[in-house]
Amino acid sequence: MPGKVFLIGAGPGDPDLLTLKALRLIQSADVVVHDRLVSPEIMALVPSATRRISVGKTAGFHSVPQDQINALLVELAQADLTVARLKGGDPLIFGRGSEEAEELAAAGVAYAYVPGITAAQGAAASTGVPLTHRGLATGVRYVTGHRAADEALELDWESLADPDTTLVVYMGAANMAEIAARLIAHGLPIDLPVLAVAHATTPRERRLPSTLARIAADLAAEPMEAPVLFMIGRVAGLYATAALPLPRELKAAHLRVVGHG
Repeated sequence: MPGKVFLIGAGPGDPDLLTLKALRLIQSADVVVHDRLVSPEIMALVPSATRRISVGKTAGFHSVPQDQINALLVELAQADLTVARLKGGDPLIFGRGSEEAEELAAAGVAYAYVPGITAAQGAAASTGVPLTHRGLATGVRYVTGHRAADEALELDWESLADPDTTLVVYMGAANMAEIAARLIAHGLPIDLPVLAVAHATTPRERRLPSTLARIAADLAAEPMEAPVLFMIGRVAGLYATAALPLPRELKAAHLRVVGHG
């Protein structure tokens, strides 16, 4: 059988949020190539006999550069292996799945996408903060708070500073002071609610409610381990009153809520 690659979204971390298709492919693959942000609970579902290759990245350090990851996927598939390329969240939302797909296509390797619940959806469900809400937010936008090679954040700040839109920032912890300052400079109020969520949907989840003016200082005082997601907008103000009761398994894990509303 010719080799093929499945670009799989592992979701935000809770194994119960995996799709059935993702689980089936993870458990039937010859090799699993996984990112650092794939949770331990997800990795525990990989059969013990299956080969695993970690290609994780952290801010400022890539254990395996992206071009080498691309070449690795091609090499494995050309060895007639079925590859589960496992990514946190969804492979097509800040997952670089399309970049890997381009390389696979150029090499004549068969591939397919398997969607996953992205971090924004997972964080919304676990915290009880909706991404849209009548009278508070008529839309939602996902943006990256980090650029490759630490390049400057050249975002459309005027467009992003829309009080009727929920702004969800991925990978923004290191640049949150700049992001908040730019949004305020383009018209968003300093007291606009912000909710930072780390390790959403897992027993390690932490939440930091704040405001646009305070979030950088609050984050410096209470550092949060990546991955951290920022929900910016009026809907984040619902956190204090609309947060869902904690699931029993998360209560048992002593989920920490940091900061003050």
